[in-house]
Amino acid sequence: MIRDLTINDYEKVIEIWKRAEGICLGESDTKENIAHYLRHNPGMSFVMEFQDEIVGAVLCGHDTRRGYLHHLAVDENHRKKGLGQELVKNCLLQLKNAGIKKCHVFVLVNNQEGIKFWENIGWEKRKDINILSKNF
Repeated sequence: MIRDLTINDYEKVIEIWKRAEGICLGESDTKENIAHYLRHNPGMSFVMEFQDEIVGAVLCGHDTRRGYLHHLAVDENHRKKGLGQELVKNCLLQLKNAGIKKCHVFVLVNNQEGIKFWENIGWEKRKDINILSKNF
């Protein structure tokens, strides 16, 4: 079952993200920051439950022009069942309903399994841009 991710899910979701290979958590992933993200993007982020346990999660939001997915992860024991794809479909539907027509996902360069997942569900690896960041 898919449902909205709420801040009450934070402890369980952060554990899934910590166990997931290829997820890079940082200072922006505190409970306070995730709560702010969820308030700013209501009804866009989801968890997947199986037998009343959270087994997957994804953050989704937009800047009014482009959508962004962050930290898509499914617990190792529940992978290869289409759960990640279902989470992504829900996010894209919500973005479409908000008038967003393009979505980005950031994948670490050494996360080959993650890149393969995204390419297998129709996402294209961009070669024309680089991401630069600055902490302030």
